[in-house]
Amino acid sequence: MRRFLRPGPDPERERLKQDLFQFNKTVEHGFPHQPSALGYSPSLRVLAIGTRSGAIKLYGAPGVEFMGLHRENNTVVQIHFLPGQCQLVTLLDDNSLHLWSLKVKGGVSELQEEESFILRSPPGAAPSATQITVVMPHSSRPLLYLGTESGNVFAVQLPAFRVLEDSTISSGAVLQRLPEEARHRRVFEMVEALQEHPRDPNQILIGYSRGLAVIWDLQSSCVLYYFLSSQQLESASWQRDGRLIVSCHSNGSYCQWPVSGDAQQLEPLSNCVPYGPFPCKAITKIFWLTTKKGLPFTIFQGGVPRASYGDRHCISVVHGSQQTAFDFTSRVIDFTVLTEVDPTAAFDDPYALVVLAEEELVVIDLKTAGWPVLQPPYLASLHCSAITCSYHTSNIPLKLWECVIAAGSRQSAHFSTMEWPIDGGTSLAPPPPQRDLLLTGHEDGTVRFWDASGVCLRLLYKLSTAHVFLTDTDLNENLHPEAEDDWPPLRKVGSFDPYSDDPRLGIQKIVLCKYSGHLAVAGTAGQVLVMELNDEAAEHTVEQAEADLLQNQTGYRWKGHERLCARPGPLHFEPGFQPFMLVQCQPPAVVTSLALHSEWRLVAFGTSHGFGLFDFQQRRQVFVKCTLHPNDHLAMEGPLSRVKSLKKSLRQSFRRIRRSRVSGRKRRPAGPSGEVPEASARVERVGLQNMELAPVQRKIEARSAEDSFTGFVRTLYFADTFLRDSSHHCPSLWAGTNGGTIYAFSLRVPPAERRTAEPVRAEQAKEIQLMHRAPVVGILVLDGHSVPLPEPLEVAHDLSKSPDMQGSHQLLVVSEEQLKVFTLPKVNAKLKLKLTALEGSRVRRVSVAHFGSRRNEDYGEHHLAILTNLGDVQVVSLPLLKPQVRFSCIRREDVSGIASCVFTKYGQGFYLISPSEFERFSLSTKWLVEPRCLVESTDARKHNCPHNGGGPETTMTPARNSGSQNDQEERSPGLVMEHALLNDEKVLREVQSTLEAGRASHGDWQSHKVAVGHRLSNGGGFGGEEAVSDPIIHDRSECVPPFLLAE
Repeated sequence: MRRFLRPGPDPERERLKQDLFQFNKTVEHGFPHQPSALGYSPSLRVLAIGTRSGAIKLYGAPGVEFMGLHRENNTVVQIHFLPGQCQLVTLLDDNSLHLWSLKVKGGVSELQEEESFILRSPPGAAPSATQITVVMPHSSRPLLYLGTESGNVFAVQLPAFRVLEDSTISSGAVLQRLPEEARHRRVFEMVEALQEHPRDPNQILIGYSRGLAVIWDLQSSCVLYYFLSSQQLESASWQRDGRLIVSCHSNGSYCQWPVSGDAQQLEPLSNCVPYGPFPCKAITKIFWLTTKKGLPFTIFQGGVPRASYGDRHCISVVHGSQQTAFDFTSRVIDFTVLTEVDPTAAFDDPYALVVLAEEELVVIDLKTAGWPVLQPPYLASLHCSAITCSYHTSNIPLKLWECVIAAGSRQSAHFSTMEWPIDGGTSLAPPPPQRDLLLTGHEDGTVRFWDASGVCLRLLYKLSTAHVFLTDTDLNENLHPEAEDDWPPLRKVGSFDPYSDDPRLGIQKIVLCKYSGHLAVAGTAGQVLVMELNDEAAEHTVEQAEADLLQNQTGYRWKGHERLCARPGPLHFEPGFQPFMLVQCQPPAVVTSLALHSEWRLVAFGTSHGFGLFDFQQRRQVFVKCTLHPNDHLAMEGPLSRVKSLKKSLRQSFRRIRRSRVSGRKRRPAGPSGEVPEASARVERVGLQNMELAPVQRKIEARSAEDSFTGFVRTLYFADTFLRDSSHHCPSLWAGTNGGTIYAFSLRVPPAERRTAEPVRAEQAKEIQLMHRAPVVGILVLDGHSVPLPEPLEVAHDLSKSPDMQGSHQLLVVSEEQLKVFTLPKVNAKLKLKLTALEGSRVRRVSVAHFGSRRNEDYGEHHLAILTNLGDVQVVSLPLLKPQVRFSCIRREDVSGIASCVFTKYGQGFYLISPSEFERFSLSTKWLVEPRCLVESTDARKHNCPHNGGGPETTMTPARNSGSQNDQEERSPGLVMEHALLNDEKVLREVQSTLEAGRASHGDWQSHKVAVGHRLSNGGGFGGEEAVSDPIIHDRSECVPPFLLAE
């Protein structure tokens, strides 16, 4: 046991770690995955979205965001805000109701769950008797009216969810109060609609599925009016003055029923089938809204002809002679209309239509002619085409920023100029100290530029590469020209379009030089496009070059997809990034790594067959290098045929298991573990409390040179360093492969005055083969002060110190198995750190990050941020390779999330938590991007008092715990576990193998509280240069960086 002991931690260093490192999941960017419910508060001007996983997210003005998670991960079916209050009620598919409040604490609002409730059936009754179908909060009383499948309407008092038996409106009571001529029909089934009278809170409209609707008086418990329809009722709503009711039905019709003091009207004023006479889909929801100009708005969902348009997702807007059926590319979950808030106003005057679709949120301007769509400042549909890679860069120069925004504004001319109507709450977060860009590559060949400076991820500019190539899309457009009928008047809206007619267009790698405005993008079919920023439109021919990575070797035949053919002749390009050079790799395999050095005007690219270097100033190839192993035939079969031999894979797995068992038996002590003398055990326990245990590391298994894809180029890196001798430094290109081979090429780049006349020359200087042949994940050169080399042009723009060229440089090679430091130029091993602990973790992502102190503005350290295949995030010091902290960040089963994770240069990170959402997290105490906002009720705003909006005073309870636990009790399990680790003898015996896991679980406990506790102010994020679809993706420190100043 003593051989695992090593000197304990330095107390001063431990205090410094607390000033540098802290793990937080801060905000979620993008659109909620699998939305299921929509709610809106006219008084708060706040929107709520519920999901199938039990999450609710609230959005107001840009930067005002909240998130909560139900204890039960059930689908959120309905969301209702309590009128005039900072409270809302959610209904889940398990028939449970939950009351949430926005409470002010420490000057900011927090979303907290107060109470939960399940409406129980009486003994002997069927479960459907209390299955809730409709929820209606009362405007002037702390009551909820609950319509059920049995036709009964229950009244529940808030906030205690106490059922008021005397106020229950049973179907039998309604039947007794109907006239004789209406009783003989089977009019009762489930309640489909509950609406309060807009002028009289004592009257409510109850609609039943069989076609009956009644106006019930709450004071006298009687039916004032009833309406009978021959069609099944879907929904019903009041006109603003209460004189008209509009009902919609399953046959695609809607009816208008008059409400007056005259005799009962048995027939509707009008019965309209807007898209008849053929059978139509049901109209599931309808609004009848009045305007000052006299012509009302009729807005309804569905109703289109079933035979021809049964697969369409439509919401129709009718205003006088204008009629449009908005056609959404994904299923409509729900919609609402924003109208005049004042209940005493004579007219509705609708100004915006808010539609929650399955894959995006669409807001339509009803005030502007043509009803244009608004561009949302948040809830962006990141996955409008599937995300294939991403790239993040920070501290964008103002000139580049303005050019990108100007180019994007030209693309946004079709959007409405109306201000964003959902603007409730106040964002208290400080303004972003810098400008950050997140670039996402997509399957359809587009690159989207997002403003990632703050909480809201906003689309700035969209770049398409498809028009550079001749694709299958052109053929399909010619074969299927648009020939839409004039009726129904369909109009496509929304940006979600997941289908790509040519998957070869998919973007796999992105690199942007923010100083020169050069952009390099690489795709699925081996295409590499080099672009430059131009603020004016241009027309020119894209030059082409071919890079034969097989170097004319015989015996190989590519079995994958064909290359993309470029369009001939000059092409027109809009202002923005315009391609001027196309390099086509042969074979046209997926580009797996990409590097750009705009100061030297060079771009390097790699595939599964090799890598090459191209001079984009002289438009010529510098060199190509084939890395293909003679026995690697799978690399020639393309991405769709990459299937390893099952027999070979199983054989290698059993060998590793057998070896690990043998090595485990060798490490086992001779005597039984229980024979340690008691006094000795006591001494050991005392020592363990003051000493740190060295984790047991498994032996690194050497991999065969004949493994498939050993020539797969994982990383490319440019560096100006000492490659041949210690007295002369020169430009160099480094490449790392999947087989643990590192190639180093010395480059001769002519000086600026002769750059266009003399060619760039390259010569291979070194080839390093790692003994264990593990894939090379990252390469980094440290200068004489052990500081990573700056980015290209960073020193020229006075944004970084010049690297130290006096002392000796060091080469850091990060493989999946270990980190190793070599001296340059002799490449002698100096230090190494094996991260392959007993769990069998492997490095998946690595990046250099600068961690600033939260106490001392002038102090900071450079460290390595590492993500493993187990989802753990670790920080390792440079250049000594000493582990600093470790946190559990991503579930080990979330392969896509781990593959998409990227670190920033300032200790933050991003990863995909769903196809449409990035989670943002921070390892730094100094740099945080998180929402800090305040939402007050109408009464609170009137009195300028930061208290909860009018709800009864009740004790708050944590969302993920029972109602009797408080915050201190919530933390107690962590304290108990810490006490057990220090005092439990059994735990001490196993601490040798579980110390690291124990630390991870402690970090996981903290993140669990943030991620699922009900006080979530938000979720998380993502970023970096990563191909999401491929778990083997290159990480570079310059490829990522978002952050914001902490409070």
